Amino acid sequence: MTNRHTPPNTAVTAVADAGAPASPDDLLARLHAHLLEDARAWLDRALAEAAAPTTGSTPVWETRLAEAGRRCGRGLADAARVFILHAAAADADVLTRVYRQGTADERRAVLHALPHLVPGPDALPLVEDALRTNDTRLLAAAVGPYAARHLEPHAWRHAVLKCLFTGVPVDEVADLAGRAHGDVELARMLDDYAAERTAADRPVPPDLYRVLALTASSAPPEAGDDPHGKKSEES
Repeated sequence: MTNRHTPPNTAVTAVADAGAPASPDDLLARLHAHLLEDARAWLDRALAEAAAPTTGSTPVWETRLAEAGRRCGRGLADAARVFILHAAAADADVLTRVYRQGTADERRAVLHALPHLVPGPDALPLVEDALRTNDTRLLAAAVGPYAARHLEPHAWRHAVLKCLFTGVPVDEVADLAGRAHGDVELARMLDDYAAERTAADRPVPPDLYRVLALTASSAPPEAGDDPHGKKSEES
C-alpha cells in the first residue's frame, strides 16, 4: 500500500488498538475486520475509484464520502472517508472543495486527512473555519496535528480556549504540551478566563488547570525546538 492510503491515527480510533503504532495496511485490515461483507466490498470499490484517474467535473469518489455513513456505519465512517481521501491523493484545492460542499461529517474527515495530504499551511482556512463553529466533533478534529504544526500562536491559544469553553477535552489538542510549554500569554489568558468564570459563579473547567500547569512546566523542550514545537533554524 502506498502512503496515499495512510490515514491520521485520530480518524481511526475505532479500529486502532492500544500499543505500538499500526502500519497503514494494519489499519485498513482492522477497518475491514469491523465491517460487514457488503461494506468491505463497497470500501474496496471506493478506494479503487479514488486511486483511478479522475474523469468528469465531480469525481465519483467524492460521492462515496457522502455514502460512507450509510455503508459503513457512523462509528467507522470517519476512517473510511479518510482512507478514500488518501487514496485520491487529494491536494489542498480538492480538500477545500470537499470541505466547502460537504456535511459536518465530511468536513471532519477532511480535517483528519490534512496532516498527511497538505505539507504546508495552504489548508489553514479550513481549520480556522472549523474553529469558528460550536460543533464539538468538528472542533476536536480541527485541533489535530495539522493545527499543531501550522496554526499561528495567537490563533492556537484561542483554539485551546475554545475547547475549554465548549467542553472539548484538551486531550484532543495535538502537541499540547509542546506548544503550551513556557507560553506566558496562554497562561495569562487562562488566568483571565478562570477569573471570569469564578466571578460569574460558574465552574472552571478542570482541563484549564491541566493546561495552565503545562505553561509553567519545568521540563524544557527538546534541544533545537522552540516552545511551539517548530525546529529552530539555528545550527
